[in-house]
Amino acid sequence: MIDAGEGAEGFLFISRWFHSWFTSTILQVESTVLRMVFCPLSLQVVVIMGLLSGSASFTRFTVVGELPASFWEFAAQRIAALRFKDIDDTMDEFSIGWVSVADMFDSDFAYSSYAAGDYLVLTMRVDERKVAPSVLKKYVMKEEERLKKEKQVPRLSRSARVEIRERVRAELIRRSPPVPLTCDLYWSLADNTVLFFSTSKKAIALLEDLFKETFQVSLVLQIPWLTGLRMADEEARDQYESMRPALLL
Repeated sequence: MIDAGEGAEGFLFISRWFHSWFTSTILQVESTVLRMVFCPLSLQVVVIMGLLSGSASFTRFTVVGELPASFWEFAAQRIAALRFKDIDDTMDEFSIGWVSVADMFDSDFAYSSYAAGDYLVLTMRVDERKVAPSVLKKYVMKEEERLKKEKQVPRLSRSARVEIRERVRAELIRRSPPVPLTCDLYWSLADNTVLFFSTSKKAIALLEDLFKETFQVSLVLQIPWLTGLRMADEEARDQYESMRPALLL
């Protein structure tokens, strides 16, 4: 909770601030959808799937850093460099990169542009091969028992057990199909705001690293305090300085 003063004036200030922040967030999402639906055909993209799939959970960021003057040329080069690379036919365990919001298999953006007016729309795709610890343990024990019977020894050496574990894990990884994860985002270049349609801590951490590597700018999480401060006028900003956390009993 926050303490903006005593009595009705403090309560009224907090109420107005929260209403302003909440209304702005909702209107911004609605505006984004309308702009994307009605943008020219040459820039048309599929509306963010995370917003229309029945769940509108998202995390909001501010973009911090300087962008080049020829941004779209820069973006084209960087997105191409960090596009998603398939690992279905490899032994790789992990892959992350950008794909089209229209098609998770379109990393060349052949069917849909990521540019929509003053907006940049992308999907972060992550493929990862995983082996459950219980599954690994089962097959390691099974292989150890086979070798003990084959060599007729009561137990195996530590180095042998380590070699068995590594070999069994590599084989299980090879046989495991990559598990995909896709998270949509839209970047409003006009106000340097990014909406990321996930609240997963792991996905957010991956996005922050990938976004910085791609565009060479940073993402700062927009908590309600920072969002309100950004929207406030001069008079309201002065009152922000006097706010302190308070425990209401």
